[in-house]
Amino acid sequence: MHFEPNEHQRMIAQMVRDFGAKEITPFRKEWDDHQIFPRDLFRKLGELGLMGVLVPESYGGSGFGYFEYVTAIAELAKLDPGIALSMAAHNSLCTNHILMFGNEEQKRKYLPKLASCEYLGAWGLTEPNTGSDAANMRTVAVKHGEYYILNGAKNFITHGISGDVAVVIARTGDLGDSHGMTAFVLDKGTPGFRGGRKEDKLGMRASETAELIFEDCKVHESQILGEVGEGFIQSMKVLDGGRISIAALSLGIAEGALEASLQYSKERHQFNKPISSFQGISFKLADMATQVEAARLLTFKAADLKNRGEKLTLAGAQAKYYASEVAVSVSNEAVQIFGGYGFTKDYPVEKYYRDAKLCTIGEGTSEIQKIVISREVLR
Repeated sequence: MHFEPNEHQRMIAQMVRDFGAKEITPFRKEWDDHQIFPRDLFRKLGELGLMGVLVPESYGGSGFGYFEYVTAIAELAKLDPGIALSMAAHNSLCTNHILMFGNEEQKRKYLPKLASCEYLGAWGLTEPNTGSDAANMRTVAVKHGEYYILNGAKNFITHGISGDVAVVIARTGDLGDSHGMTAFVLDKGTPGFRGGRKEDKLGMRASETAELIFEDCKVHESQILGEVGEGFIQSMKVLDGGRISIAALSLGIAEGALEASLQYSKERHQFNKPISSFQGISFKLADMATQVEAARLLTFKAADLKNRGEKLTLAGAQAKYYASEVAVSVSNEAVQIFGGYGFTKDYPVEKYYRDAKLCTIGEGTSEIQKIVISREVLR
């Protein structure tokens, strides 16, 4: 269980740090304050190979595995978790769904442009009235000859407005039937398909979150991913890997908050001593460092299973659940260590604090992860 960084991971980490110092850090406060989604930044990330980390080189991607992917997300999350969230959603949801279940023609059409981020990807499963109860979705696709007519709406969709391609799950069978849903890949500009209201969020404000709306949207059957009725089953498999993404995002937030706290505790003096010399602070740092290391091990264990093609439902849920809760806990303690300064936007920890909470909600809440974990351990 020694997950020492390999050469590629070290290279990626340094590349992200160098890139972020010029392209992210100087602008993150403006993006956060005004909820700006920096679309052009992701084209630059595409040029670095970070928008197609898992895509094979034969389809224009970087051809790396999950160790490199986790490293890239975590390093981006230290700089701006919102940027890391968008990068992760593009890679693990939309792009990965096409990679896992698309036919050769679909892969050739979409993966090279997604890997370069000429196309930005979105993925639509969640709906306003269903949330975690995806099997009872209301978005329907009705067959008419060679076409399907889609009606309904998705919400909380990353890149719901700016996405160029969206993988969307719609009901083609009965309510509640896990084999009654189908995955479609849609291009921006398809008549009847549009983005809706953009959410005004607590955190992750540089990542665009919006509705997807379908009004008599006509989609050819050639745009189906896999087979009719497989959409929900496919989504659960995609989310197994997606949980590693959120665990990595959580890990990066926690690492960033810990690093900031360690530095500040050495520089901040009270009673003629650095505050790190007081047990009240040093014990907090000890707990934070231990939690971060445990989250790192769980995350890389899940990544290792994914790389080896082994079952990772349990490991992915455990990593996502624990790392996301650690991100909240560690960023909360970071604000406490910074004291009054931690409550201001002059220091980074208040942003980690706001951004971290989404990790316990997105791609399956902590409560859903407990359901998954308990089912697995009770088998």
